[in-house]
Amino acid sequence: MGFGALNLDRLYWVNKIAGEDEEAYITNIHESCGGSAANTIIGLARLGLTTGFLGKIASDRQGNLLLENLRNEGVDTRGVIKDPSGRSGNVQGFVDPQGQRALYVDPGVNDEITLSEINQDYLSNTRLIHLTSFVGESLHVQEEVLDTISSQVTVSMDPGMIYASKGLKPMEKLLSRTDILLLNQKELELLTPAINREKDKINALLDHGIEILVIKQGEKGCLVNEGEESHFHEAFQVDCRDSTGAGDAFNAGFLYGYLRGKGIEKSAHIGNYVASRCIMMPGAIDGLPSLSQIISSDHNELK
Repeated sequence: MGFGALNLDRLYWVNKIAGEDEEAYITNIHESCGGSAANTIIGLARLGLTTGFLGKIASDRQGNLLLENLRNEGVDTRGVIKDPSGRSGNVQGFVDPQGQRALYVDPGVNDEITLSEINQDYLSNTRLIHLTSFVGESLHVQEEVLDTISSQVTVSMDPGMIYASKGLKPMEKLLSRTDILLLNQKELELLTPAINREKDKINALLDHGIEILVIKQGEKGCLVNEGEESHFHEAFQVDCRDSTGAGDAFNAGFLYGYLRGKGIEKSAHIGNYVASRCIMMPGAIDGLPSLSQIISSDHNELK
């Protein structure tokens, strides 16, 4: 089950990401359904897992598209709260010719979730809950939800830049209940700014009770840690059209491997493969592979 923001992504291809007092021009536009947790859950659904989602939308065009998209992907949407007023979340993204991006988030009703709106029976059926960031106060609802679920439920989290920039202290409650932490190199630096050496940064997170730590390093690959076990995996070399959703795609592949009992090394390999398929297509979900596509490919990474 995913628990995070639901956003409609509007991506603009530009000649460059404009800096202060600079101008750039748009070459193409692409609209797609997004939200980090939703992207990962859709990736898991395409890999054949039974999935659900917990989030909030408004009764507007964007909300209807987001809900329909989850249903079309086979995701159980009984946990999606529909607000009769307000506006659904959306993201304006700008992608340069190298596939790098800048994102601007309008959270809308994503940040108006309350614990009383959440169906506790719905939560009781999940084996794993995957958390991603909210802009505002819904972080505290995530904390409350983690207090209500069974200790047998695995918790994974991708903090993103929003949560990572808060630092360790404000994130302590979520981190203490997180089993699998998936973040990128920049988020690691933001989360632990007072710690100099990378090894000490990793140990600080493991000391918070994290069982599996994954550090995504983009085109280089990823570093995974579980106790004394540590592995580095190089990324697959492909033509990157759009890096939007690459980390979410990796999460889907890694969590699939974990849930199938494949261990952290194989799970990281699967994560890298799913991410490589994602960045070859525009948007966060268009390139996510199905299980049948991977099995029929030359790589067959999921065996």
